[in-house]
Amino acid sequence: MNTRGSRKPETRNLKRLVFLASGLWLLVSGAAHAASCLTLYGSCKYPADFQHFDYVNPNAPRGGTVKLAETGTFDDLNPFILKGVKAPGLDGLFDSLMVQSQDEPLSMYPLIAESVSLSPDRSHEDFTLNPAARWHDGTPITPDDVVFSFTTLKTKGDPSYSIMYAPIASCKKTGPHSVRFTFSDTKNRQLPLLAAQMPILSRTYYATHDFTASTLVQPLSSGPYEVASVDPGRSIVYKRVKNYWGRNLPVNAGQNNFGAIRYDMYRDENVTLQAFLAGDYDFRREYIARNWATAYDSPAVRDGRIVKREIPDHTPQGMQAFIFNTRKPYLSDRRVRQAIDMALDYEWINKTIFYNAYVRNQSFFENTDFQETGLPKGKELALLRPFRCTHTSPLMGEVAERSEPPPQGGREYCLPPALFTEPFKNPVSDGSGDDRTNLLKAQALLDGAGWHVGKDGWRQNAAGQPLSIEFLLRQPTMERVIGPMRQNLKRLGIHSSIRMVDDSQYQKRTDSYDFDIISAWIDRGLFYPGGEQVALWQSLQADVKGGNNLGGVKNPAVDALLKALTSAKTENDLIAAGRALDRVLLWEHYVIPNWHSGVFRVAYQDKFGIPKIVPKYGLGFQAWWVKPDDR
Repeated sequence: MNTRGSRKPETRNLKRLVFLASGLWLLVSGAAHAASCLTLYGSCKYPADFQHFDYVNPNAPRGGTVKLAETGTFDDLNPFILKGVKAPGLDGLFDSLMVQSQDEPLSMYPLIAESVSLSPDRSHEDFTLNPAARWHDGTPITPDDVVFSFTTLKTKGDPSYSIMYAPIASCKKTGPHSVRFTFSDTKNRQLPLLAAQMPILSRTYYATHDFTASTLVQPLSSGPYEVASVDPGRSIVYKRVKNYWGRNLPVNAGQNNFGAIRYDMYRDENVTLQAFLAGDYDFRREYIARNWATAYDSPAVRDGRIVKREIPDHTPQGMQAFIFNTRKPYLSDRRVRQAIDMALDYEWINKTIFYNAYVRNQSFFENTDFQETGLPKGKELALLRPFRCTHTSPLMGEVAERSEPPPQGGREYCLPPALFTEPFKNPVSDGSGDDRTNLLKAQALLDGAGWHVGKDGWRQNAAGQPLSIEFLLRQPTMERVIGPMRQNLKRLGIHSSIRMVDDSQYQKRTDSYDFDIISAWIDRGLFYPGGEQVALWQSLQADVKGGNNLGGVKNPAVDALLKALTSAKTENDLIAAGRALDRVLLWEHYVIPNWHSGVFRVAYQDKFGIPKIVPKYGLGFQAWWVKPDDR
């Protein structure tokens, strides 16, 4: 169940349909045999006979209602298709074959699947289903349901499914309780995990219901919760399934304790915050530093009715950023993107707006071994060298003669020369709000890119077209960041504007790539990069409607590094490919990096029981409970 309490302000939610990584090993050696978990480079923390995760209270009382909040609206309870604005909390409805623990980088344990085995040549993976697995109507979950789920999601679901499942050649029933996934790419170590986390759908239900249609009626599902009531666009209530088939499994022990979960929708973040302080809902993640510093000075916080708490966040931070749409001709030149990046005075913003609560993002794989550091060397350098060139060309300010031939089939392209000679650094100002150093560098970049200042003081190209950009937003919280940035853009001679739209229009415009710059959080919580990076950056994905390559990246070096990433045979190979990819994405200035805090900022009504152990890689809210005296 989605228990964030409040959507992260002004962030386009990428379709994180699965949270996976490459470089994953099944616990097998020699001939394939049944295993109790999938894990990452080593052994699982929990043995086959474990009873519960360490971060839960297996004796937690069940019952009570928790009230949560989201900003925006919704009009659809079908989470598997592109159209529609999805209701919050739908992830609690559908079980998968296996589930991930929150106190290991990436280990998965049985849910619908009772056991799993992977062939030694990694060509196929077999799952044996738990005979006790049931749909909410009491009928069994069968191999036919698993086969149907794979075929339907891949061919009719959100485009992200077809991208992720493309290397999975087939899924077939092999017995009364077993299925086999066959892989077309035996080098891609992500695929066993992709299959394991696939949501399972009812073949019987969709025989009489249109899978591709939006709906406000809950589809037949198998998870710990079901929809109790819906007020379209305003609220949705889930109730715990009384006879949930998996309630006693080790992966569910001590979790899903709330008897009911209610989400109320609010029109904006300010209203949502005030509703929380008034006691209208119970749990809130705070993403706005100013609010955290100043807005919680209320009687309820002072007298302890509301608990305000910071919990260390050890999860990989990914990249929160403003993303450029490089499909736009005026944003296709990296020098223009870099110049616009320099208009963001982070040091001043962090001091005056964020109360020094944040650290600037320096990587797409922040807080992991895949974050690039120093200069490329060893295996990383070898991956980058085919795209290194030897002398400067006036075209694009790049170098045109390669030090070695390009990869077969690759078009002519040269990496920025500085990538090989200096570490990547975000622009840094003196924090005064009037540091001209970066703006002077930005002016030189714009001049070199052919955007000169006209008589009216605005930048234009040789054809007299003005340089104008629009920030697409759906919440006003980022306006205070973009406002000072726009003043610097004006000083550079760049027109800029903000377009505020509702959730529905925002979704339509981002799905069709009708924007200049948006805000997104990429790869949040990703321990090891893998096949999901293909959807984010591969050239072939740039024109897929509703896809995740929001920036329209078409770069042969990126494509080559994605291939190296998904086919890595060792952890060292994977790290080299990930760091090289990180380096190229940064030096191409496809995004304007934002910031992260390193902690979960949470506030909640003093009605919860909380396990003594907080999982290292999450909040573990699904293991909280309502204290009996507060029901």
